[in-house]
This record gives sequence, C-alpha cells and structure tokens, in this order.
Amino acid sequence: MSDFHGMDDLLQDFLVEATDLLSGVDNKLVDLERAPGDRALLNEIFRGFHTIKGGAGFLHAAELVTLCHLTENLFDKLRNGELEVTPEIMDAILDATATVRHMFGYLERGVQPPGAEAHLLQDLKNAVAGQVGVAVAVPAVALAPVMAESLAATGPDWHALHAAVTGVLIANNGPASRAANVYVAEASSTAFGRRATDKPGNIQMSGRREGERVRETAIRVDTARLDQVLNLSGEIGLTKNRLNALRSDILNGKQDGETLQALDAAVSQLDLLVSDLQNAVMKTRMQPVGRLFQKYPRIVRDLARGLGKEIEVELAGEDTEIDKTMIEDLSDPIIHLLRNAVDHGVETPSERLALGKPTKAQVRLEAHQEGDHIVLLVSDDGRGMNPENLRAKALEKGLITDEEANMMDERQSLNLVLLPGFSTAAQVSDVSGRGVGMDVVKTNIQKLNGAIEIRSTPGKGTTFTISLPLTLAILPVLLVRLGEQPFALPLSMVREILPVQPDEIQEIGGRATMVVRGEVLSILPLASLLGWEQVNAPEYGVLMQTAESSFILAIDAFAGREDAVIKSLDDFRPKGVAGVTTLSNGQVVLILDIKELLASRGDTRGVSRQALLAKLAEAA
Repeated sequence: MSDFHGMDDLLQDFLVEATDLLSGVDNKLVDLERAPGDRALLNEIFRGFHTIKGGAGFLHAAELVTLCHLTENLFDKLRNGELEVTPEIMDAILDATATVRHMFGYLERGVQPPGAEAHLLQDLKNAVAGQVGVAVAVPAVALAPVMAESLAATGPDWHALHAAVTGVLIANNGPASRAANVYVAEASSTAFGRRATDKPGNIQMSGRREGERVRETAIRVDTARLDQVLNLSGEIGLTKNRLNALRSDILNGKQDGETLQALDAAVSQLDLLVSDLQNAVMKTRMQPVGRLFQKYPRIVRDLARGLGKEIEVELAGEDTEIDKTMIEDLSDPIIHLLRNAVDHGVETPSERLALGKPTKAQVRLEAHQEGDHIVLLVSDDGRGMNPENLRAKALEKGLITDEEANMMDERQSLNLVLLPGFSTAAQVSDVSGRGVGMDVVKTNIQKLNGAIEIRSTPGKGTTFTISLPLTLAILPVLLVRLGEQPFALPLSMVREILPVQPDEIQEIGGRATMVVRGEVLSILPLASLLGWEQVNAPEYGVLMQTAESSFILAIDAFAGREDAVIKSLDDFRPKGVAGVTTLSNGQVVLILDIKELLASRGDTRGVSRQALLAKLAEAA
C-alpha cells in the first residue's frame, strides 16, 4: 500500500515541480562553478532548494527533508560569504542533488525514501563546518552488473538497493563514481521506483515487469492552447447545429439553390474547423526541448571532472517544441552522444594546449525546426574522426569486408561508428568503449522515424545531426501500389520518384542496379521485401534513403500522398508493419516499416538483373 494514501494528486504535483526545480538547481550549480562570486545565482539556487524542502516536509518525507536541510545550510554559508565555492564543496553539493533525485524515484512509487549515505551526510557536515574533508577519489569504476549477493543486506543499504533497482553497481565516492551516479540518476530517474523496500529493507517487486521503464504520461499545456481547443470545439458545435437544421430543411423538401449553397458552405466551414482543431490538439502534445536539455550540463560536468577534462556546454534552441512522446525516447541517445563526446571526442587540457586549442573544450547541443522536421545537433571541438582509421578498425573487427571498405565514401565510413560492436577505444572505461552506445543511438532514432548524420574533421571536431518528424501522431506518407493493393511509405525516407527502364538496368555483382546522377543504387522490388509473388514487372522506383544506405524500391504504381493518422497494432503486429491508417475514401492501409523489412531479410542487394528484365519482358 502506498505511504501517501489520499495524497496522490499532491505527490504528483510535487514531483513534477520539484523535478524541474532540481534540474534548474543542477544547471545553476554548473554555472556557479564558473562564476563562484555570483551571489544572485546562489540566491536562486537557495530558493529552488528551499522550495523542494518545503514540499518534502508537507509530504512528511523526513529523510529527504534532512538531506535538503543540511545542503541548504551549506548554501546559506556560501551566500553569506562564510565559505567559498571550491571543487570539493561543489562535489558534495552535486552528490546531494543526485541523491535527492534518487529519492524522487521512491516518491514516484509512493514509498518513503531511505536515508542518504552516511559518507554524504558527513561530507556536507564537514563542508558546513569549514572542514572540506570530502571523501578521497577512487579509480574509475566499471559499471558492472550487480551480483545476487548484493541483495542479501538486511538493512536499507543505499548502494545495494540502487544496484538492485537499476542493475548497475556504483562505488561509494570519488569523481568517477559521481559521474556514474548522476548518469544513472538522470537516465533512469523515472524508472527508479521499480522496486521498493519494506521496513527491514528487503526488496519488494512492484506490479511492473522487472526492468520495465516507467513512462511519464502527464503533459503540461499552456492555457492559451487549451482555450483555442475549447473555442474551436464550440464553433464546431455551432456548425453541427447549422448542419442539422439544413438536414431537416432538405428532408422536408427544401432543395432550392440557396439551401444547397448553405449546405456546401457549412460543410466547408466544418472541414476547416476540424482541420484547425486537429492542429490545435497536436500542439498540446508539443513541449519545449529545453525540458530535455536542462539535465545535460550537469551530466557533462560530472563526466568531465571524473576524466580530468574541462568542458563548457552550450545550449541553443531550447524553445524549439517537440512531440512529448519523443522526449523520453531521445534522452538516452543524447546521453550516449554526450558521453562519447566527453570521453572520445574532447582532448585533455594538456593535449589541447599542445595543439594550440583553448584548454576548455566546447560541447554544443542545439535544436531548431526545418519544415516539418526537428533537427538536433550534438557537436564538439575535439579530436574529430578519420574515415580511413574507422574503415581500418571495422576491418580489424570483422564488421566489413575488404570489398565493402573499398566502396565506402566518407559519409558511409563515418556511419561505421553506428554499427553494433564498433568502438575506437583502446580500452573499456566506465564511460564508454564497448561499442554499444552508438548502436543504441541509431536504434532509438530509427524507432522515432528519424535519421542521423555524422560530420567530422580530424583535429577540429565532430557533429551529429539528428532529424526527426515534428510529431509521431501524424505521419506524411507516400501511397504506392502492388497490383491493386495500396501501401504507405514514410515520406521522410523518400528522396525522389523514378521510372524503371529496362535499358537503364545494369548488373553489378549479380544484382540489378541503376545509376542515378553518378550514384550506383541497388533495385529492390517491394514484392520481394514482402515475400509476395511479383505478378507484373515494376514500372516505377522510389529512391529511398536510410541512415545506412540508399536504394531504389521498385513498385507497380503510385496512389498519391497523404498525412496519415497512425493507429498502432498492439495485439497483432506483423514484422515490417509500423501501423495502419485510414484513407479519405475509408480504405485501411498498412504503413510499412522499411527498415524492419530490410533487417528481417538481412539482404538489401536486390534481385538479379536477369530476373528483373525477365519480368519486364513478360509484362511487355
């Protein structure tokens, strides 16, 4: 039973507000480290933390109040000038804010959080007393899976409990462990309450499956947007009444030109209002991307400090809006990109000095809108990547063949970092090096119907560009046909439409290809992808672009373009089908997941030229 019975609404309100406040406090702390004499900034931090403490007290979260009060005492000493901001004091404060975030995870599950680690409380007390005896740093800690023995504790051991919940073992102290702590805290803050402890500290499973992530479903909506929805719904109601009156007139035999003209005007008005209402409702799903960005300066700061690097994070385009359902799915990919930038991309201060660069590196996170897409950029001014070195590393690991390596251009070579198991790290660290992170980035972006592009210049830095549809609820699609059966393709993957002419088909390596503006592209019939029999020879081709390659999808005909409202197939989802949509004529059409179709076949080379020409001849 929840420890907050009857206070669920108050608890949720507190968590929403306090989580935002805490992210703001973390960002201001990073700023404070750069400007330790900024008293106004210290006052803002103090007020934010004081608000969190007040809400925790109202919920009777005693251990959270204790931690907040002790940290608040330290803030008070700093803003009164009795203490100065030092890296050691900042480490203790940031450890405290990370622990507060952990405690929020317990509150999210309706369970009172246990007390903070004794060493953290002692660090804070020492700092308040002017004895900056923060625990000595330990070597970098590998993020190893927790063993079963870790769960045998009879008391509420904070780290054992953390390991049981997240599957990650974190050391007690030191900059490296702080970096790991904050990463796990940020990346899984909504997932942290999967298990709870009873009074003796034993682990109790919640109703969710183990490892299942808890998704935040609440959305903050500007009241002006809600007013717009209400106004439009009111106008639609008036138009409905007008249509009902006209219907009665027509049924009673009134069918003169004026009545029919009024009917036509009312239908047009309804069409316009419904379109406006749809757009207004879609805007209620949109959230500023700054809510996603706000946690990253703290993560980069802790990682950089653990690795002995100096990095400044620059945020841009924080007001750019993105579909709420994307925000959580983007969190992990961006964290992986930032971790790689800090670990691999950025040099140490001494290396940068030797290269004639400023000792402090720059990592930039930017968002902007381009048409019906949101573009996110993660860039650094570090080492950059050499395409030749990437090809050599991929060959060494057996991820590509000599023939494939020789055919790769610069873009394809840079995309090798997205392959599972690819890593340029000489050794595995607690931050990266296992060749998993970038594969996670690619997979998550593809799930959002997005694309990722990499640009890099050796010695100057790397930029990752992520392009995403503005919303996942409405998907622009191209309707194509196989015989009389229509299918929908995501328009974001379509580059252009081409006729398939027999005299333009060439065979290279036993596969049918076409040359389009100097680029040799494989021809892959849609029927072959779906496992259907090719009844007629394909007459058209759709030049498709994925993150890995471009190819021509051969089809029978086109049926136009539509903005599809996606309906998921929860109970039964065939492989290669992203969902269904209903066309304006009422016909239900499958929306194809081309990437999944390609992956399930395991071969994108297309059919042979001979087989394709045979079909063309048969159709003629």
